[in-house]
Amino acid sequence: MGGKNTKLEISSKPPTIVMVCGLQGAGKTTHCAKLAYMYKKQQGKRPLLAACDIYRPAAIKQLQVLGEQIDVPVFTLGSDVSPVKIAKEAVDYAIKNNNDMVFLDTAGRLHIDEELMAELREIKESVSPTEILLVVDAMTGQDAVNVAKSFNELLDITGVILTKLDGDTRGGAALSVRHVTGKPIKFIGTGEKIDNIEPFHPDRMAQRILGMGDVLTLIEKAQQQYDEKQAEELERKFRESSFTLTDYLEQLGQIKNMGSLESLLSMMPGMNAAQLKGAKIDERALAKTEAIILSMTPYEREHPEIIGSSRKKRIAAGSGTSVEEINRLLKQFEQMKTMMKQMTGRQAEKFLRLTKAKNKNKNKGKKNKR
Repeated sequence: MGGKNTKLEISSKPPTIVMVCGLQGAGKTTHCAKLAYMYKKQQGKRPLLAACDIYRPAAIKQLQVLGEQIDVPVFTLGSDVSPVKIAKEAVDYAIKNNNDMVFLDTAGRLHIDEELMAELREIKESVSPTEILLVVDAMTGQDAVNVAKSFNELLDITGVILTKLDGDTRGGAALSVRHVTGKPIKFIGTGEKIDNIEPFHPDRMAQRILGMGDVLTLIEKAQQQYDEKQAEELERKFRESSFTLTDYLEQLGQIKNMGSLESLLSMMPGMNAAQLKGAKIDERALAKTEAIILSMTPYEREHPEIIGSSRKKRIAAGSGTSVEEINRLLKQFEQMKTMMKQMTGRQAEKFLRLTKAKNKNKNKGKKNKR
């Protein structure tokens, strides 16, 4: 699958031009926006989206809606101008307006034909893109491999974006596409949300396929949601038993932002997508928990010990749940607080031991010098 992650090449002379191509329905438009959002958020780039698909109904409008959603400008000349002219003028516009990345959303067809390829080759010749990325739907199996082979032969692509990829047998598409084209898989699409895109790490994908998990990606997702100060504050609250249901509600929101429960579980060691197929992961459980906590008063969230039978009935009525479900949540919350206090306590003790040992070694070194 390539050995290591292959990054997107950034041009030494801006703008970096990324031409995104593929068959209709593979997700080109969405992944143009996802890439623009990723580079804007994580690397502080100033991307420009260019609407070069003048054939698919509403393609231009879709890109404009996505651009507005991520606050990235969209260059368009409408559907009456040739895609080649749009691509050229988009690059000129980017140079004049200090956009350091241009993502060209090109047209696709339901199948590969001469007209499509001639147009894509013309765009390539006119703007000399830094990268030509092929978007391939991993769910199409062998067809994905055939598409990748054809596009590579005709365009000499520089990399692949595999969409709808999880850790089970679809990993075979990653193996096959890499083998047939000889070109690296640079990104994978992991969901429908605008931030559901990841750099492709062959070693991590291999671990997922083998059921070894993908802890590094899980950590990276968590790091995107938490900064160091937040993590320290959370640790302090657990240690001092001052963690409240308000804090718990906030943590649920952070977990939801990291992705679906199924995708998070698939990254845990010992879990893989094949094992999860039979499991019923109820995403609505989080929504139910949120509803219960939101039906409490601010004081009840800070002091859950005051919640008696009459309060439970009121909360149940407000959240559309039962008293039993509220009892279960309160019990789980108390158990979690106890467990986390013990864990953070042990970590604090370990830290103190290590600090003392370091100081002892330093003092020994000073004595020896004397």
